Amino acid sequence: MADEPGFQLKGNGPERYERYAAPFMTPFVEEVLDAVDLYPGAKVLDLACGTGFAARAAAARVGPAGRVSGADVNAGMIALAAELAPRMYPDIEFTVAPAERLPHDDAAFDAVVCQQGVQFFPDLDAALAEVARVMRPGGRFAATAWAARELIPYFVAQYEAVEEYGGKELAADYEGAFSGTPERLSAALRDAGLHDVTVRQVTFGIPFPPLDAYAPGQLSSTSWGQAIADTAGEDALLRAGRSVHTRLAGRTAPDGTATLPFTANLLTGIR
Repeated sequence: MADEPGFQLKGNGPERYERYAAPFMTPFVEEVLDAVDLYPGAKVLDLACGTGFAARAAAARVGPAGRVSGADVNAGMIALAAELAPRMYPDIEFTVAPAERLPHDDAAFDAVVCQQGVQFFPDLDAALAEVARVMRPGGRFAATAWAARELIPYFVAQYEAVEEYGGKELAADYEGAFSGTPERLSAALRDAGLHDVTVRQVTFGIPFPPLDAYAPGQLSSTSWGQAIADTAGEDALLRAGRSVHTRLAGRTAPDGTATLPFTANLLTGIR
């Protein structure tokens, strides 16, 4: 979830992202990896890898005989991903690179996965052409992108907070997180030469810790939260995060925790 201008983090943003995105990213990682049918010894690329959620899980599946690479345009994300890479698996090769200019050989991978990144690519067609180039014939691709914002109550509340505290222009940028529609993604994947293209929705009920602390922290781990802090100050960011909690009061348990539905489009295709 960290490729190109739509989602950039600076400073200690990657560390906050690793901490606060984990609750709602981890379940979808397993769906993405299941979709490409990883096996021991497989070679896999985690595209727009962020801090390496999918890369680490893929390494556990392909084992010592496999190879895992991660690419992301954000150097801070890549640095943290390399730091967090487990040492009991083969080394994961993390590289700073944009999705449309990958430094990998043709047909280098058996599978390419992309967790919450495709909607942020500035040139989706070029990025998926690169996906096709670096996959072997018969290789599998899978990606997730958030479904319509209205299906995800947490993001509805966060969008409203971003608009209130960051303004309409920042809220319009936030909308880019939901631009990975089934029609857009499947057409681009077919144009890249992949076949057996499918898109289906996947929903998980995600348990969260008390939202009064979690929501401000999670907003601070996004590029939109950083923009609010940069323009209006840290206090405005804190108020915006607390307003996310307030907007979700009707879904919150007496102890402040909540279990909320998150829905993503799961895109698959074969080279």
